Amino acid sequence: MRINTNVSSLTAQDAAQNTSKTLTTSLEKLSTGLRINKASDDASGLAIADKLRTQATSINQGIANGNSAVSLLQIADKSMAEQSNILDTIKAKLVQANTDTTSSDGRESIRKDINKLLTQLDNIAKQTNYNGTTLLQMSSTSTSASSGLAFQVGEKSADTITNGSIKSNTSGLGVTSLKGLTANGLTQTIAGAQQTKIDAAIGTLNGYRGDIGSTQNQVESAVRNLMTQATNVKAAESIIRDVDYAAESANFNKQNIISQAGSYAISQANAVQQNVLRLLQ
Repeated sequence: MRINTNVSSLTAQDAAQNTSKTLTTSLEKLSTGLRINKASDDASGLAIADKLRTQATSINQGIANGNSAVSLLQIADKSMAEQSNILDTIKAKLVQANTDTTSSDGRESIRKDINKLLTQLDNIAKQTNYNGTTLLQMSSTSTSASSGLAFQVGEKSADTITNGSIKSNTSGLGVTSLKGLTANGLTQTIAGAQQTKIDAAIGTLNGYRGDIGSTQNQVESAVRNLMTQATNVKAAESIIRDVDYAAESANFNKQNIISQAGSYAISQANAVQQNVLRLLQ
């Protein structure tokens, strides 16, 4: 028997160290809830899980973009709805002016009302904005048509939804001449002729609103689809990254028992050396 090198004890200690490392790793997984806490746990799994996480983050931002786009489009639509009410009122006043039961003084009052209403229509076009972006014309100082809108509703730069340019002011709606009528400029003949322009303006405005509505429907559909994608991507990441508590708890208990048994084995390996004393007696 040899006592200078206790091979049995060394072997037991080596096994105990390996078991301790495994036990520490298992406890880390149980405490964090993650199967992969560092690259050495599963290098390829970590790469895939990180890619899925990035994808989910981008999709969620696309959803946020879409919800913001819906808010923007609703603002534009509500403003144009008020402009539509203005045009309806002007049409009614022109009908009132185009009859012999309305006096010249009455037509002058109607003209002033129409000018005020058209001024408000332009004010709506100038003031309607979302986060500083003017929606119904180029800018608050320019009455040119807007440059159109583009929303990225998705994880890729190509995942955009666009809406055409809008010029919802007296110039864009073709009613500038009606706004420019001077005092006593609204005759019965002019009132009849201007009704056609108002009808055309209402048609143009309805066209803008129709485009806005179609774009909103498209954005809302894209958001619903992205929400489904986000759920599926997060589920895929969870399968790879998250720990299975039932399996890991069983593994932890197993390693814990092995660790206790290893400690007993070390003590027994050290005790065996005491038998040498019997040979020396």
